[in-house]
Amino acid sequence: MTQFNFSHAVQVRYVDLDPQGHVNNAHFLSYFEQARINYMIHVGLFERGTSFLDIGIILADAHVTYLSPVMHGYVVLIQVAITKLGTKSMTMEYLMLEQSSGLKLSKCSTVLVTFDYRKQVSIPLPLAWREKITAFEKM
Repeated sequence: MTQFNFSHAVQVRYVDLDPQGHVNNAHFLSYFEQARINYMIHVGLFERGTSFLDIGIILADAHVTYLSPVMHGYVVLIQVAITKLGTKSMTMEYLMLEQSSGLKLSKCSTVLVTFDYRKQVSIPLPLAWREKITAFEKM
């Protein structure tokens, strides 16, 4: 089982709902993205205000499992961990919980590739990133 050392809270907005009254599945990836960016800031991979071109990652793969409907008014807590480091990629795992009850709402796995947006090519995972992630995740 994945150990999570970071979490990020997201308030469910009315605009996120579908006609059935729960969060539309398309919004889940944006919730996970918010948590991912905040994780990367927390770990020190980049700072707030950094240009998107300087972030150096691109989403290559995403798998979402929906466990329970997410309703308006929920505050969801998204736990995040990097579970695998490759040469040019990393795997992130996410667990979305309803903050007050702890109900499991969704889980996700993404593969992120380190990427030079200016040259449009994948690049090796920077050593500084590897060191920060390894220290934070206790890998």
